[in-house]
Amino acid sequence: MQGVAAVVLAGGQGRRMGGADKGLIDYQGRPLIEWVLATLAPQVSEIVISANRNLERYAAYGRRVLPDTLPDYPGPLAGVLAALLAVTSDWLLVVPCDTPHLPADLALRLLGAAQLKDVPLAVAEDAARVHHSCFIVRADQRDHLAAFLARGERAVRRWQATLPSATVRFDAAAFANINRPDDLES
Repeated sequence: MQGVAAVVLAGGQGRRMGGADKGLIDYQGRPLIEWVLATLAPQVSEIVISANRNLERYAAYGRRVLPDTLPDYPGPLAGVLAALLAVTSDWLLVVPCDTPHLPADLALRLLGAAQLKDVPLAVAEDAARVHHSCFIVRADQRDHLAAFLARGERAVRRWQATLPSATVRFDAAAFANINRPDDLES
């Protein structure tokens, strides 16, 4: 989709996975990052990967790899900021690397909702909860995010609460994520 880039957030420390780099963990025969890249590729014009370890392995997927520009693993918003500073698209789709079953129409539906409501942010939800780590944001929010992080804030939902937004309902199964070794069994 023209005007939309995506960032796959793979820059965490993987604490609940014993320190493993979650994007590179094998799930049903291939690394989690491959599931996400395959789903996103037809949806956006560019994909970048936010990573802080194994940069060469991620680069082997033919995508730009963006380490955090802020020190000490300040969380997923640091990866979002790095992507907003790097891409030239009007919108940025944000997804974590540990959600292998993302919807094939994620970008289209989130962008449509944001444009319909004329808001800079749309976030995915299901019947039970909001999925704060799956969202689309207008690129002109980069300075707003930088200021939020400069204040020492880190929480995605707190930053999202500062912006006018829309939510888009999806099937919960699309956002099943792999957080712990036991999740690999499903």
